[in-house]
Amino acid sequence: MPLREQHVTIDGRVLRYLDTGAGAPFLLVHAFPLSADLWEPQLLAPPPGWRLIAPDLRGFRGPDAGRPVEPLGDVTVDDYARDLLGLLDHLEIAAAVVGGLSMGGYVTFALLRQAPRRVRGLVLADTRPQADSDEGRAKRRDMLALIARDGVEGVAEAMLPGLVGATTLRDRPEVVARVERLILANHADAVRAAVSAMMTRPDSTPLLAAIDRPTLVMAGQEDAIIPLDVAEALHGAIPGSRLTVLPGAGHLPNLEHPEAFNAALARFLEERL
Repeated sequence: MPLREQHVTIDGRVLRYLDTGAGAPFLLVHAFPLSADLWEPQLLAPPPGWRLIAPDLRGFRGPDAGRPVEPLGDVTVDDYARDLLGLLDHLEIAAAVVGGLSMGGYVTFALLRQAPRRVRGLVLADTRPQADSDEGRAKRRDMLALIARDGVEGVAEAMLPGLVGATTLRDRPEVVARVERLILANHADAVRAAVSAMMTRPDSTPLLAAIDRPTLVMAGQEDAIIPLDVAEALHGAIPGSRLTVLPGAGHLPNLEHPEAFNAALARFLEERL
């Protein structure tokens, strides 16, 4: 089925989402500082029997790529989760599998806290349950200063070497260029708001032992932002979860090795859901 770009107004704000496939709903939540377009390799090849829905988090890309977003003010991961619940309500979806990559995982945990009955299963890719440490919050403050000084261009320059694995950085310049384009499509205010949201997010570790939904934990073996041992600990803390490690991939394995990522996703959906 064709990939559809849709817009909906939620609490007075326009939210863009990409929608493809047909069947059981699977909500995909993007990483920082990207957008729903991060999921294009998955959206173009939806697993049989599944409808993939990928929203932009609040402010990312805006109503369209060329139009500035309205001022966002302070945003929390709970705000992002409420937007996603509003989207599910608009689409008349009672419950969905929810997949989040990095920051998308933080939002997935927030959604699970707010409305566990709306979550049918989980895919947690290159993410962590813990809140930021003091060192992590200091790095976020440095990022806020960088945005104020150099805008989204400064963020792209600073983050690109760590967003993909060493193998991708060395051998696949087209993937690096694609990630850069995705970052630069965003408005600085959306990126700033997301940094603040991540910096103030709560610890989701207490949720893990009680998760009783089918869960897939995925990780790029070369992830320099969230190391493999974090994914292994996350897998160990969620009863009955499955762990898939993608060799030669870093923080964005769905873009770096989409065929392997899609195959692991399809196996999980078929066998566990």
